[in-house]
Amino acid sequence: MMLKYWVEFFDELQNVRGRSLNTVMAYRRDLELYAEFQVQNKELNQFFDFMKDRNLSVRSQARVISSLRTYFRFLENKGEKALELRQLRQPKIKNKLPKVLSENDFKRLYEACENENSFRAARNQITLLLLFGLGCRVSELVQLNLQDFNELECWLIVTGKGNKQRVVPLTSRLVTELKDYLEKIRPHLIKETNSAILINDRGHRPSRIDIWRWLSAWSKIAGFESSVSPHQFRHGCATSLLDNGADLRTIQMLLGHASIQTTQIYTTVSRRKITEELEIHHPLANVKNI
Repeated sequence: MMLKYWVEFFDELQNVRGRSLNTVMAYRRDLELYAEFQVQNKELNQFFDFMKDRNLSVRSQARVISSLRTYFRFLENKGEKALELRQLRQPKIKNKLPKVLSENDFKRLYEACENENSFRAARNQITLLLLFGLGCRVSELVQLNLQDFNELECWLIVTGKGNKQRVVPLTSRLVTELKDYLEKIRPHLIKETNSAILINDRGHRPSRIDIWRWLSAWSKIAGFESSVSPHQFRHGCATSLLDNGADLRTIQMLLGHASIQTTQIYTTVSRRKITEELEIHHPLANVKNI
């Protein structure tokens, strides 16, 4: 069953709003789920039970509702009635604090990414340095191009969601490491002319899956119980910046958050760390029975 303005909706998502292909496919899956529900001619208030029967978590249900509300607003803009827009409400989600990669964990991964091939080892190290140094998303990392790097002014252009670009300043160490990689390492890895900064084992631009696969392998070598995700680098970068005195607006700009509210979650992470430190080091921590 195809919903009204199906083709037009996805055309606007990709070509007008600039959503990535992965995002558009996620919207499609959510709308297909709703279309499947409609075929059964059930009442709208049964939709949440329908999603639960398909083992969708509360967070996944919230994503589906968000996709549907975007679609129904699109219908209203087309002059259609969309009563569902007011009837479908987001489920309450308990926000989880992000998992943060510590500096010590980063060092363990950095050591674990060594390779018998010295060029691949250097590529692995610059991958980790970029993830932690830029605080970028994995989709942004694999899109980095040679022309995005300005060595003289020490910055990189990062292309984020909706093809929005931001200029991210680089530390002197990262500039030096990246310059050495591009001059001495990348030419030995590349097999065809392309503009990608990172090069995978096949000589091409790496995919998101490549990065996940590398991190999974290095996590095992480093002895982690579970694989470190690319997003943990992003969270670790933001938390470290906040702990060392960076203001929220600066962190918002570096991470490419559309809203300052998204960035504020790191203040909670930082407060939690402070509380843990107080429990250990506060003068009252070891005073008993008073």
